[in-house]
Amino acid sequence: MNPRRGGPEPDAITALAADAYVYGSPLVRRLSAVQTRLQERGGAPAPFNDFAHADGPAAPGTHTPYAPADLVDALAQLDLSGGPVRLHVPDTGGAYYVLQFVDAWSNAFAYLGSRATGTVEGDWLIVPPGWAGTVPEGVSGVIDAPTSVVSVVGRLACGGPEDLPRVRALQQELTLTHLGDRAHRTGLPATEAGVPGELRFFEELRVWMGDFPPAAADRAYQDRFQPLGLLEEGISPYVSAGPGLVRALRRGLALGRLRVEEAARRPALHADGPPDAWQATPHLRDYNLDHFGVGTLGTPEWTIPDREASYLVRAVAARRGHWLPHGYEAVYAHTVRDARGRPLDGSHRYVLRLAPPPPVRAFWSLTVYDSPGGHLVAHEADRYAIGDRTPGLAHGADGSLTLRLSAQRPTDPAGEANWLPVPAGRFRPVLRLHLPDQALLDGSYVIPALERLGDRRGA
Repeated sequence: MNPRRGGPEPDAITALAADAYVYGSPLVRRLSAVQTRLQERGGAPAPFNDFAHADGPAAPGTHTPYAPADLVDALAQLDLSGGPVRLHVPDTGGAYYVLQFVDAWSNAFAYLGSRATGTVEGDWLIVPPGWAGTVPEGVSGVIDAPTSVVSVVGRLACGGPEDLPRVRALQQELTLTHLGDRAHRTGLPATEAGVPGELRFFEELRVWMGDFPPAAADRAYQDRFQPLGLLEEGISPYVSAGPGLVRALRRGLALGRLRVEEAARRPALHADGPPDAWQATPHLRDYNLDHFGVGTLGTPEWTIPDREASYLVRAVAARRGHWLPHGYEAVYAHTVRDARGRPLDGSHRYVLRLAPPPPVRAFWSLTVYDSPGGHLVAHEADRYAIGDRTPGLAHGADGSLTLRLSAQRPTDPAGEANWLPVPAGRFRPVLRLHLPDQALLDGSYVIPALERLGDRRGA
């Protein structure tokens, strides 16, 4: 397909292609990864409309970077094209869990769990777009999916090896029952095989954009991409694309990627504070502007007023990871520097003085990973997370908590009780804050920087 005489010039096609990448890369990333399994976390593969469960929390040897050491993952890919799916959730006895529902465009459109619906047993009906059937008896509520392919991302709190039997019993009770025609479709719509690799992104976007239409408010913006061939049906326009179009699309793809990468590197996009402070992005999911199901908040605080600006935030979020929750569910903060801006290194000892500890309604925990890999490093102490659920922590008389981070075990009892081992080289601590209080979200509670022991303040 070549621009017709009088149509857009190559530079205009390039600019449009860059916009299309920013707009459409979350869809392509999501659906390219929709077959993701938990094999790297020790879990077994699962077909559509079934859960795959991790064997336990992350441990040394877990391949997934920055995997949590005190949560057990569950993942289900739903294909609703044949009809609704019934989800059964068990009673967790008050223990924290969350099920996050993510559509094909990477919108987190519903939550079940401790914050959203409580921890009691129940059944939920997940229905495809436009469904108008009868809700079965015994269903607690209906979750309207914006697209016919949906991911359910589960996280179950786990207090350690002794808690695993309880978590595994819950996994057995977390079930999906397909109520429609299971054979209606068992995967994603196929793309054209003959498309050159350099145009594969546009082909996938063309097919999947047509099969998983966005919210009505996005369609006018999407119509701008007609000169790129993205709105054409049937035979792919990219199989025999002319050299001029190929060059323009290739340049646009590179420009779009660069735009997203530059935005992802800007801490000011959605994180406050200097580069050596703890970095967190509680508003990275605020691009969902149209689908507010159970457990979501559609208030101005949690939405982006400029729809076109939301596309760039969505692309950054998709680049960083598909499964990040909204900030009102959890905030993940990380740092690589101490209070004086020096890189964190296991050849030194550090303290983290929490006075008071972070205000949360569920729990908080600190985990240390090697840098830049983001993996847990084996240690003889076999402790990979520390937090408010850790037994035996030594608090100050005022309720404060001083955590010790070092490669060597502290010699004093209080230091040993509050000790989190670190790797011998560079490392990155990650502080996970589940159900954060408003003070964490509005910045009135500031996470203190790590102090290196031997400095005047940390001596």
